[in-house]
Amino acid sequence: MAVGLPVRKPFHYSIPPALKDKVEIGKRAWVPFGPRRLVGYITGFVDRPEVEGIKDIISVIDDESPVIDAELLALTKWIADYYHASWGEAIDAALPGPLKKGKIKAKPRHPLAEEEYEPTGNFKPTHEQDSALKSIRESISKGRNDVYLLHGITGSGKTEVYLQSIETALKLGKTAIVLVPEISLTPQAIERFKSRFGSVVAVLHSRLLESERFLEWKKLKEGTAKIAVGARSAIFAPVKNLGLIVIDEEHETSYKQDDAPRYNARDVAIERSRITGAAVILGSATPSIESYQKAAAGEYRLLKIAERIEKRALPKVDIIDMRQERLDAKEPKIFSRALEHAISQVMNRRGQVMLFMNRRGFSTFINCRKCGYVVTCRYCNVSMTYHFDTRRLNCHYCNYQADPPEKCPKCKSGDIRYFGIGTQKIESEAARLFPAARIARMDTDATAKRGSHGRILSEFKKHKIDILIGTQMIAKGHDFPRVTLVGVVSADTALSLPDFRASERTFNLLTQVAGRAGRGSEPGRVIVQTFSPNHYAIEKSIEHDYVGFFAEEIKFRKELNYPPFTHIVEIKLRGRKEERVIKAAHDLAAILSEAKGKPVEMVGPAPEFISKIKGQFRWNLLLKGEDPKAICGFIDKALDNLRGKSGLIITVDVDPMGL
Repeated sequence: MAVGLPVRKPFHYSIPPALKDKVEIGKRAWVPFGPRRLVGYITGFVDRPEVEGIKDIISVIDDESPVIDAELLALTKWIADYYHASWGEAIDAALPGPLKKGKIKAKPRHPLAEEEYEPTGNFKPTHEQDSALKSIRESISKGRNDVYLLHGITGSGKTEVYLQSIETALKLGKTAIVLVPEISLTPQAIERFKSRFGSVVAVLHSRLLESERFLEWKKLKEGTAKIAVGARSAIFAPVKNLGLIVIDEEHETSYKQDDAPRYNARDVAIERSRITGAAVILGSATPSIESYQKAAAGEYRLLKIAERIEKRALPKVDIIDMRQERLDAKEPKIFSRALEHAISQVMNRRGQVMLFMNRRGFSTFINCRKCGYVVTCRYCNVSMTYHFDTRRLNCHYCNYQADPPEKCPKCKSGDIRYFGIGTQKIESEAARLFPAARIARMDTDATAKRGSHGRILSEFKKHKIDILIGTQMIAKGHDFPRVTLVGVVSADTALSLPDFRASERTFNLLTQVAGRAGRGSEPGRVIVQTFSPNHYAIEKSIEHDYVGFFAEEIKFRKELNYPPFTHIVEIKLRGRKEERVIKAAHDLAAILSEAKGKPVEMVGPAPEFISKIKGQFRWNLLLKGEDPKAICGFIDKALDNLRGKSGLIITVDVDPMGL
């Protein structure tokens, strides 16, 4: 039996005579676990248990077919082995909430109203789309688990390739899974699939209630739905005869799960295709460095779409050097003269503008000009952000709130200043400069209420909003033909992070946000404000030159032995007593340095970039090597000496997306 606990071994239970005809691999059963009763998953049978004194299964939950079939059992076992998780945790990740709680049905209090979408037919593919489709269709029809990297610039019609490839799978009696980053899973994205395929589409994402999600899962399990469209966890959709898996925006870091099991849905999709024989499309205008390297090496098949639909021009990109702008201006300004003038022109033409800033809040920190004191969170090693709408300071890591000080808590000076900018400050400045414009903001604060995400996008599409200000929520996958200007208020926020992926993230975000402009009949323009105009990530994004960026980035990765030339396994240690965490980190490093083989490189131990969050001190160790499974093998023995120590939490993250 596997149970949803972080224990990487199976548990043995005996089968009472009355249940012998009911037990079956893949079914759920209630099992005793100490004083508790837990849901367990039957993963196999043995004649003799490994331990004595085993307990009986209490009851079998599933009367009919198992909730987990052989394919998904094999997939979850691979996840447990590769990502250093328990098999039960991996199975839990594959099931909707009610099933994990031992329920057999769930009925929503207010059933989801089925929206009606106007049916759409296939568009005539361009030459490049047609070439891509021929290759993909051949793989689907022959049942080959080929992996295609579809590298298409923004606005090139990658979605149409997905749709027509899915149609091929359906005609052959096969099913399909489409993964979209949670942030891009908008009503607009869902509409594209439902208007083409109607009721055979089931949608799985985190904004659904558990009962609603269960009903969508059930449609797929019973075969009434043939296409699963959803975020990360939709990779576990219980479809039969899988013919195609699509990963849209495959470079997105949100495909990596933060909690155990810490899987990457992109890599899980490729493993599922190996198990099932399904073809895979990895689509992106800015492929991950790892995927493009595999395509260059011939492991994936590279398909390119280099032209936009209807041969629309890519937007003109202007770089504003904010160093010079600051020298020329009497006082620091949020909008450069060029950006302010461009917004004014678009407003005069009754067009639409998107302004991008990947930081929410009003001011990013409060500083005493006399002694230099910065107001920090009581529970985290990070400055607090001022939010204008609530007139409060917020910690964006633990949500601790406080009133802004009138005097410096340290030296009692009244010379308190608010520094930095976030989306709220940009909204305030835009309202001051363009009082007639209808302005909306889209970040996690503005979209906290259920349905607000879709409402804002719908109003922007209907041109009830002139200027949309937002974080990365507005950068991905949206198609608004009236948007002719995109302004990137600060291109430097990601570049300053101590992360080997910082340049890649900057290039991706700038390219994606620039792609929102000029998707209609009018040409688009992008204005990027930066203090680092000569950085290659910014220079190559201006030129829409992914290949040039890849050439620069891959040299840096190879020189420092970072992915894709190695795998990283990160061990994180957390605890409320700093000295205990530091000692455990150094003890673990000593054990690992003796146990690790020569091909494995160890970095650390060291405090994390933010060394304290939610009252817990955080240290980490990095292990680099070619085989993450081998690394995890000797980690287990080392961790056995530390696990169970009170006040210490240890986690293992294989192939982390950020350090």
